[in-house]
Amino acid sequence: MSPYDADPVDRLVTAAADGEDQAVEAALRPKQLDEFIGQERVREQLSLVLQAARKRGSAPDHVLLSGPPGLGKTTLSMIIAAELGAPIRITSGPAIQHAGDLAAILSSLTEGEVLFLDEIHRMSRPAEEMLYMAMEDFRVDVIVGKGPGATAIPLELPPFTLVGATTRAGLLPPPLRDRFGFTGHMEFYAPVELERVVRRSAALLDVEIDPVGAAEIAGRSRGTPRIANRLLRRVRDFAQVRHDGLVTAEIAARALDVYEVDARGLDRLDRAVLDALLRLFGGGPVGLSTLAVAVGEESETVEEVAEPFLVREGLLARTPRGRIATAAAWQHLGLTPPVQTTRGAVPAQSELFPADEG
Repeated sequence: MSPYDADPVDRLVTAAADGEDQAVEAALRPKQLDEFIGQERVREQLSLVLQAARKRGSAPDHVLLSGPPGLGKTTLSMIIAAELGAPIRITSGPAIQHAGDLAAILSSLTEGEVLFLDEIHRMSRPAEEMLYMAMEDFRVDVIVGKGPGATAIPLELPPFTLVGATTRAGLLPPPLRDRFGFTGHMEFYAPVELERVVRRSAALLDVEIDPVGAAEIAGRSRGTPRIANRLLRRVRDFAQVRHDGLVTAEIAARALDVYEVDARGLDRLDRAVLDALLRLFGGGPVGLSTLAVAVGEESETVEEVAEPFLVREGLLARTPRGRIATAAAWQHLGLTPPVQTTRGAVPAQSELFPADEG
């Protein structure tokens, strides 16, 4: 059912819940560079860029932040603006489908303003080409009229800093990538760093948590601060409703079991993919679309949501013949791998399902 088909009261409740979550996430964001946990190399490099710009009294070079979702790219963009004492304008690549959309944003910038462009790799090609000149020469050409009578009017822009964020840096064309003066790649967090994130967020949320409880949440957070903060809020709810509010390792484990997040961080979809791959297809190889049908999801959902984490954890591998499970996957689900088939034997079930698209 579409959200627009739902009861109006349900839509209002859902919108209020989403708004509350966004407000909580905003409150948990660090405001200064020295408050930002993790990403030491990126923080050190970015600090040098910002300090040098302040000493020169000029806008810093354009900044490109790349890496998986939830690692703090948006937070760092806000910190850049705060460190510079400058306002920030936030938009995204999918929202800019025409060059005129970008021209309207650029022409309204003030001197020194920070423009944060999320998912910059999804910007349209005409807007992308306009951005080249804006980044390099602080100028855009506005086309007036159509056909042979069209004229280009140059529009000077005040110096500004573009902060681009992308989860797929390889999709950025070289001319755009080369115009960024600084590129920082965000890495997944170590468990120790996530423990610090959880303890800091717990203090801001007024949640009483012991160190082992923080470690339990961090260990199930898939190396991602955004997930760690979300799990902390769910554990907080469990501890407040069913216990005295104190979050211990036992309480955290029981809460996350309720929310179907296992000790390794796998959620319902992750385990469904592994379970189908092991039980139905003998560990593979099996094609992506066949595997998606088996778990009742779209191929894109399995490929973009579940597979990256399973591959990173060494539980699943992508091969030219299809997806296959590793020995660690069998061990994680407590199953025994089947004996290899020999010539003339009955084929395994996975052999009956060709690897449709690898």
